[in-house]
Amino acid sequence: MRRTPVVASRILSDLTGHEVRLKCENLQRTGSFKPRGAYNRIARLDAEQRARGVVAASAGNHAQGVAWAASQVGIDSTVFMPVGVSLPKLVATKAYGATVHLVGNTVDEALKSAREFAERTGATLIHPFDHLDIVAGQATLGTELLQQMPDVGTIVIPTGGGGLLAGVAAAVKLTKPGIRIVGVQAEGAAAWPASLKAGHPIALTSMSTMADGIAIGLPGSVPFDHVQGWVDDVVTVSEDALSRALVLCIERAKLIVEPAGAAAVAALMTHSADELGLTGSVCAVLSGGNIDPLLLTHVITHGLRAGGRYLAVRVTISDKPGGLTGVLGVVRDAGASVVDVVHSRTGGRLGLEEVDVMLTVETRGPDHRGSVLDALGAAGYAVHVEN
Repeated sequence: MRRTPVVASRILSDLTGHEVRLKCENLQRTGSFKPRGAYNRIARLDAEQRARGVVAASAGNHAQGVAWAASQVGIDSTVFMPVGVSLPKLVATKAYGATVHLVGNTVDEALKSAREFAERTGATLIHPFDHLDIVAGQATLGTELLQQMPDVGTIVIPTGGGGLLAGVAAAVKLTKPGIRIVGVQAEGAAAWPASLKAGHPIALTSMSTMADGIAIGLPGSVPFDHVQGWVDDVVTVSEDALSRALVLCIERAKLIVEPAGAAAVAALMTHSADELGLTGSVCAVLSGGNIDPLLLTHVITHGLRAGGRYLAVRVTISDKPGGLTGVLGVVRDAGASVVDVVHSRTGGRLGLEEVDVMLTVETRGPDHRGSVLDALGAAGYAVHVEN
């Protein structure tokens, strides 16, 4: 297990008015915090349990954490993953020594097969968050952080099933009860706010988020009491915020994170210091960095657009020589750079001598984006902004 670094973030410090540092669990073994809990759970198995091996179901971080931890203890591991799992995660899980079975289209379907395997073979099922040993293992992040940031006043943590949030909260609050703990969920997969309000875990009926690492439809019953007793607040962030946070981590901190891993940064970017109740020095946990390169490309593009760095517009122009040159000249004079141009002559609303042009333009931020739109409007173009 690595003692992951804590690095300063000037841009987040300036934005929040508090000293902000990033706890880089994206640099942990296997690329996320998961080995902390998995190793603690597996290392505590007795000789008979070890002989029968362990089994897990996961689409990514937990799979790699279990495979790595089992290899360190010297026992067999079997992991069930959905058929559509990304190739890098599949290859990494196998490389850590696990026998991998591709089953079903979702983690829930893979988990059903993992449970059946456990019943049939006697292998121990390693749950990603709903076990005391897992929570205790994740708590090591909290004790480590207190050593690295003894003056920390607020810790902001990405939250899915609740194992990491519960573990860190327990470790920190039992030592320094005055430290504020804030969990962060994606808006499209936020089971904790309603569950905490009800006083017990409540399952979501549907989920939709790019942050698959924290897309858990039902909070864990084991971590629930810890979260309810020791966590001060749980907030949510939008998809735009997640993608913008990922871009910020890459550009300003030179750190690759996955959308789930950037959730704490997203909260600091989109919620005010008063809304989050920030006090003292702040630590944002980067919980993981395992992201498929193709998905990373899409998320970066999404984040640039959400941050006002890309502008996609449909402009109707004359289908005569010089028509395209005219609109491109307006964009040039506005100081923007054209990334892509697509012509369409088939729109039902177009006149005989008109053509639609889709322009993708690189801008320097929201203000510059607005000035480009103003310039196009002032030049007499009918402009429709594409989402």
